Amino acid sequence: MTDTDTDTEVITVADVSEGPGGDTGAVPGTPVSLPVVELLTGRGFVTGKSGSGKSNTASVLVENLLENNFPVLVVDTDGEYYGLKEEFELLHAGADDECDIQVSPEHAEKIASLALENNVPIILDVSGYLDDDVAKKLILSVTRHLFAKEKKLKKPFLMLVEEVHEYIPEGGGLNEAGKMLIKVGKRGRKHGLGIVGISQRPADVKKDFITQCDWLVWHRLTWNNDTNVVSRIIDAEHANAVEDLGDGEAFLMTDWSESVRRVQFRRKRTFDAGATPGLDDFERPELKSVSDDLVSDLRQISDEQERRENELAALRQKLDRKNARIEELEAELREARDLSRMADQFAQAMLRSAAAPYRGDSERNRTPAATPGEGEGEGEGEGEGEGEGEGESEDDADGDPDERSDSDSSLLDRPTIEPGEWPSVPSVAGPDDTAGDPDDSTTATPVGSDADTTDTSDATDHPDGQVNVTFGAESTESGGTNGGEAATDDGADRPNTTHETREAVVADLRSAIENLPGISRRMLAHYRRERTADPVDAHVAAGGTPDQPVAYGRNRPLRIGGFVEHVEGSRYRYALPDRVAAAFDGHLDGDDLDEAVRGVERAFVDEATHPAERTDPRVVEERGEVEVVDDDVDGDAGFVDEDAVVVKGTDGPPASADDATRRQMAADDGSDPGSDDLTDAEIL
Repeated sequence: MTDTDTDTEVITVADVSEGPGGDTGAVPGTPVSLPVVELLTGRGFVTGKSGSGKSNTASVLVENLLENNFPVLVVDTDGEYYGLKEEFELLHAGADDECDIQVSPEHAEKIASLALENNVPIILDVSGYLDDDVAKKLILSVTRHLFAKEKKLKKPFLMLVEEVHEYIPEGGGLNEAGKMLIKVGKRGRKHGLGIVGISQRPADVKKDFITQCDWLVWHRLTWNNDTNVVSRIIDAEHANAVEDLGDGEAFLMTDWSESVRRVQFRRKRTFDAGATPGLDDFERPELKSVSDDLVSDLRQISDEQERRENELAALRQKLDRKNARIEELEAELREARDLSRMADQFAQAMLRSAAAPYRGDSERNRTPAATPGEGEGEGEGEGEGEGEGEGESEDDADGDPDERSDSDSSLLDRPTIEPGEWPSVPSVAGPDDTAGDPDDSTTATPVGSDADTTDTSDATDHPDGQVNVTFGAESTESGGTNGGEAATDDGADRPNTTHETREAVVADLRSAIENLPGISRRMLAHYRRERTADPVDAHVAAGGTPDQPVAYGRNRPLRIGGFVEHVEGSRYRYALPDRVAAAFDGHLDGDDLDEAVRGVERAFVDEATHPAERTDPRVVEERGEVEVVDDDVDGDAGFVDEDAVVVKGTDGPPASADDATRRQMAADDGSDPGSDDLTDAEIL
């Protein structure tokens, strides 16, 4: 049909009715015709309460358009327009199984193409969508594609929307679909796209849409809000008369005739699927089926969509499996981390246990329990070769180190001190306590001397938090000695130092160092020389073995006493100056602090070493720090004989620190038969 035919084409949908509000010049029963072009491209609004005949009016309009081969698209909100298929071939698309094809927003473009390009009338049934958002998205997409295509085609086409108040409400809440319908109402006419809105509540429809309409149909309305709309749009007379209109009767208002007519719309010819069900059996009429060619493309889209959904479902399942695997791996990682932490804690505990005084598992390493009447130094004192081992066998109970067997001495390289015997803080001796042999870790005098006894009293608290602790298996309850024998005169006469004088503080710290095992003191001398060192290196330099647990065990009293301090990794630094400064609460510094440090260092440094260091012209870092070698250490233990230059017949104080070292080593190399009995002061 040409555009000229369209312009002159009309359809008859009603007859003039008699009654208030009608056209007085029109004869009742006169047919009422409407121009097709105004219907297809204009904006219309049909309203009336439920049962007044508004859906019948819409169906009559559609039937007449389809009969004249004018395609339309009906947005069916309640699923009541499929009855048109009784007489016409339409594409019924929606979500129900009764539809010719199930569609989604992905089909929108193809639906618009079929309607405009293939002249296929379509019922877009949105009543079967459980999710209103999907239905609104479908309406939005179809309307948008219709509007876009009509810009190019400019072909007269009518879009009829049921329950339009759900999409363009008066009270707000306008969604994207409603905005698109408003856009068609305002701008669709010039593109050839017309729209008709149908609602039973004109008061709930956005007035911007109603006021843009070219033709309106007012069926019976009884609610005041709705009749007020009639009064605003037409007048009060029609507002009063609209309440008395009969079924199918309405006021027809058109811009092209500039009149309001009271008309009776004709009955629809096709099956009324929207009629109120009665008691009679419901018989569904025979409906025309749509050609498979019309829906083939839509089915391809559906198949493609189904394929994508299946792929998406498979990807989701794969993603779920991967997420589950990730959770499993994370759980395993957490478990591994927990096990790693447990292993670290176990290793640290083992290291701490190994760092504690070690009891050898050999019977020859075990010290027999002392019995009343046996010597006080039995089983714990250090004899010859203390750097290689400590402890005595039962045969050494008389304290004579010369009777110790060679086989026993090779096994005495581990301390025989109970783990609980290490002091928690450095032991402190009184300022009047005689240090005796600095290499003896348990007695104040050499083993076998007339004063071969030891102070075995329990730790005594001092004002600075330090305690007197005696290393050895003979420690007993506070105030007592092993076997009930009396303590030495040194221990009995030792005063309780109060640190009231500088000399008392120095004496206390020096006594604490003197009470350490001899090898620990030699390790401290190594730290003093190197400033920072590894406990194993210090232990080897002190004449011990490279056994890490033993080295850390002998390093522990130095660390607890504050004489060395952990730096990083396995490195410790010489911290005696800081310990001395802390003992004076920071009130001593400069030369006074240096003098106090030297006073404490006399517990493990020869008396001639400090004067030699002060007279040595080299910088401190270049000086060879003097390490005191115990009388019990063999001449080649830790030293190379050819590196020692023995200067004989030299009187007077040593000229330098190296000179003091050479004299010390000369005294220890066994060249002088009586050198084993010489003290450091006698050597210097």
